[in-house]
Amino acid sequence: MFRRVSLPFAAVLAVSATPALLSAQATWPRHHTPQPTQAAITPGDLTTRLYIFADDSMEGRNLGTLGHVKATDYLAAEVKRMGLVPAGDDGTYFQTIPYDMRAFDTLSVIAVGSTKLALGSEWLPSGSGSTKLSASAVYGGVLGDAEHMISAAKAKGKLVVLTVGENPDFRAMRGARVPGAAALAIVALGANRGGGRGGGRGGFSSFLLRPRGFLNDPDAPQPPGAQAQAPTPTFQISAEAAAKMFSKPLDQLQVGASGKKVSVDVRYKVEPMPYPSRNVVAIIPGSDPQLRGEYIAIGAHSDHNGIAPRPVAEDSIRIFNEIVRPEGADDSRNQPTPEQQQQVNTELAVYRSLHPGPVRVDSIYNGADDDGSGSVAMLEIAEKIQSMNPKPKRSILFVWHAGEEKGLLGSRFYTDHPTVPRDSIVAQLNMDMISRGDASDETGRTKDGTALHGGPGYLMVVGSRRLSTELGDLIEKVNSEDNHNVVFDYAFDVEGHPSRIYCRSDHYEYARYGIPIAFFTTGLHADYHQVSDEPENVDYAHFAQVTNLIEDVAVHVADLDHRLVVDHPKPDPFGVCR
Repeated sequence: MFRRVSLPFAAVLAVSATPALLSAQATWPRHHTPQPTQAAITPGDLTTRLYIFADDSMEGRNLGTLGHVKATDYLAAEVKRMGLVPAGDDGTYFQTIPYDMRAFDTLSVIAVGSTKLALGSEWLPSGSGSTKLSASAVYGGVLGDAEHMISAAKAKGKLVVLTVGENPDFRAMRGARVPGAAALAIVALGANRGGGRGGGRGGFSSFLLRPRGFLNDPDAPQPPGAQAQAPTPTFQISAEAAAKMFSKPLDQLQVGASGKKVSVDVRYKVEPMPYPSRNVVAIIPGSDPQLRGEYIAIGAHSDHNGIAPRPVAEDSIRIFNEIVRPEGADDSRNQPTPEQQQQVNTELAVYRSLHPGPVRVDSIYNGADDDGSGSVAMLEIAEKIQSMNPKPKRSILFVWHAGEEKGLLGSRFYTDHPTVPRDSIVAQLNMDMISRGDASDETGRTKDGTALHGGPGYLMVVGSRRLSTELGDLIEKVNSEDNHNVVFDYAFDVEGHPSRIYCRSDHYEYARYGIPIAFFTTGLHADYHQVSDEPENVDYAHFAQVTNLIEDVAVHVADLDHRLVVDHPKPDPFGVCR
């Protein structure tokens, strides 16, 4: 487990996986002395809270770790101090989500007759469950070619071998289905190119074989008939392995051609994580006896990405990303042009002349903006609303979701197992990364690929009119009439945007059940999913401006004399988000 250390600059080159290039000096201090908070939402309060929540002691708040437990302990302690009503499990502020670890047993075997296939080079697991079977191989055609795919009758009870064509869609493998098949073997290992995740055999093998956390929720609601639709065991095999299953080369086979007997004994071990994974849930009851049974939900995610496997030069990463990867991890494939490299080298030289001495080295993904900002904004909103007399008419439901970074796990679990009646949730306001948005930040790209940038009062809004036009209109009205002076950017909310932001944060888990949502974010920046996402790099005045707007919107929705009108079709809660 790595911590921040100070090393001579030359040593950083040895420990960093990224070129040691430097960035501009941070605006805020490295450390901050906490101050008592007040009822009003202020830059000072947000500063105090974020420096606590995104501190190294939280160890990057990775789900299932002590760091995330510390973070959720802090949130629960604060809402208890404020006097909010606990709304988690058994009268607590915590709703524990069943986040477990699934580990592949490397003694698992796939054999053609008496010949064992070599794990890693000839086969890899693509599924997630233990499988034991013996079945004859049959050639099923090309994955995705539904017109020429094997029939259910010929596939019944067989190990169906599928090829992937010249331009394989590796995402399609996860959802591959052949009715009647006992298992699928997709000839994909030889199609991988390059290293790393999804790349060459070495990187791809380690990715598929490593232990993985998953939401182990057998009681999750299911679509009608889903219980009878267990996932088909699926494997990836090499062309060499496929050749051992048939008497002829694959390119000479007709769809439905029979092969040899294949035995499969693949095992996984499931264990709980070392530490519990928890949503934090609290309520401010409404003041109107007729309406307090309805809720305005406010959400953010409390987790982040933990600790990097090796430390890097943090200031170096910042300047490199600002020039080469202005959207941080979303630009991770960008390589510097000669001109960019020269610019980086120049800024490096200037920075080092102004900051002699040890280089700052870091390995903790503190996640100050992502989503420390949303998490502490919720505390500020709770403190302000709790101070009101009278309170808003409807109740305010605060849910700090766990596991957004793992695939919206906490919000999915909460909406599948809500601690208040799901139909009583009138709207959900989601915050994820709301403390940046400077003019120098590349916040994302338009649908046609044009770079977007922040500016004074900048805020992206997504989904505010997708279910309820009234919600979107109300947000605009509150901003204008109450003089918040926020400048809305709806570029990410257009149909068909390749980033699919509407589907990528916790609000969608509410929207899938027909609950109107609005997602607020100041967008991407060079520190996104980097160790440089630190409290010192936040714009606290902008942060407070955005937080005050969201609090005001929540109160206005809670005080409406009617329930928000849902005037757009509700999605299928079990369908694919689009």
